Amino acid sequence: MSLHNLLEILASPQVLTAMITPVVLISACGTLIFSTSGRLGRLYDRLNTLKGELEGIMAGKLDLPEERITYAQEQLRLQRRRGVLIQRALASLYSATLMFIAASLAVALSVALGRLAWLATVFALSGGAFLFVASALLLFESRYNLTFINHHIDFIASLQEHAAGSVALKFQQDDPANGPKQAAP
Repeated sequence: MSLHNLLEILASPQVLTAMITPVVLISACGTLIFSTSGRLGRLYDRLNTLKGELEGIMAGKLDLPEERITYAQEQLRLQRRRGVLIQRALASLYSATLMFIAASLAVALSVALGRLAWLATVFALSGGAFLFVASALLLFESRYNLTFINHHIDFIASLQEHAAGSVALKFQQDDPANGPKQAAP
């Protein structure tokens, strides 16, 4: 096969069309990598916030230290699990991208050599499997994120209840209708 014939074969519309499908999937993986990296960034921000809260507790600047420490321990457990899931999802997405790039190159290689057409299919299917795994991991991670949100809402509600009880108690103590304050025995 001459170089001229090889270049004509590689420039054929069928080769370009066959190479487009993996390129679209590479773009999809890139979008998922970008959004998953954003999740990892938000996780890091949340851990820094928890660190600040724990430092505030240790410095005695925050009330309800036992409740806050218990809450922080639970959140750290959830965030650690989320971090593992996100890291595994990113690894799967990078692997899928690699397989789709390999599939695209295998299309050109199989046309150039006139054989090994099955290679592009193997790479594309492998990429699809990695993309499936990454999607499943992100689905599980979103469940952990929902658990974190629900725990956060519950903790805020408990702080509101504590604050409301403190305000009611203070109001009751300061109310002249309750009579003069007596020293505790």
